[in-house]
Order: sequence, then structure tokens, then C-alpha cells
Amino acid sequence: MQHLLLAGGAGVLVLLVLVVALWRRGSETSASKRAHDAAQEREPPVEIGATYEFGITEFTDHHSGDRVAVGKVEGFVLFTDGVPDSSSVGDPIRATVTSFNRSHTSADATYEGRA
Repeated sequence: MQHLLLAGGAGVLVLLVLVVALWRRGSETSASKRAHDAAQEREPPVEIGATYEFGITEFTDHHSGDRVAVGKVEGFVLFTDGVPDSSSVGDPIRATVTSFNRSHTSADATYEGRA
């Protein structure tokens, strides 16, 4: 009888952990969706041809197929090409905005130097 109670208790615990994990994942997805929706409704805080300083948050292969640095200006994402291979996440850089994506929710930029 004790084994049945222990097994049942363990099953309830596993179910509870699963529910909490799914709830957290749903809230993170919702927060990301809300941020994306808000970005689509606001004017970009950057201008084409202007140069900005920001920290590299990550590196990715952008639509060009090349490795680009990702950074943010006032929460607005800039994909920056021409960043030296010796650069690392966290490095401060300067880049000039060259174009926006179709929905103006991110922009491409060209590396100008370290900030």
C-alpha cells in the first residue's frame, strides 16, 4: 500500500513540474510576442545613414549568409556586417545604419570601429 502512495505522489509531483514548465514557456513566448508586436507599431529609434554605438549581444548568420554581429539601440535590433573576427559578445562598437527590413522592426548596419 505504501508503494502505491509513493508512486502516486511521485506522479503528482512530475505532473506539477510539467505544468509549471509549460506555464513558464508560455509566458516567455507571450513576452517575446508582445515585444515583437510593440516593435512593429513604433517608429524605429535609428535613421539610415546615422552612426550609433552599442554592445554586441550575439553573432548570427543573417539573410546574407555572412556572420554578422547583433546589437540593440533602444531595444531596436541592428544586424552589423564587417565586424572583425576578433570581436566578442559584449564588445562596444560603432556602426552606420544602411537599411531597414520590410516592416522596419530591425535594420542592417556596417561596422565603423570599436566604440
